[in-house]
Amino acid sequence: MLTVTLRSLEEDGLVQRQVYAEVPPRVEYQLTALGKSLLQRMIDLAEWANMYKAEIVKARQKYSEN
Repeated sequence: MLTVTLRSLEEDGLVQRQVYAEVPPRVEYQLTALGKSLLQRMIDLAEWANMYKAEIVKARQKYSEN
């Protein structure tokens, strides 16, 4: 599953994959400029979710009671 996700991110231009001809094989991934521009938005989203975590948990509990 990790490989599928990484390949998808590579296809979208968010990560760059570097393959080394070694034994055992070695592959490194790094964020592209596009990936780095998304990273800050993801950090913002995580901070928002953390800030409203209690409200989200309450909403889920209320929803599951119905």
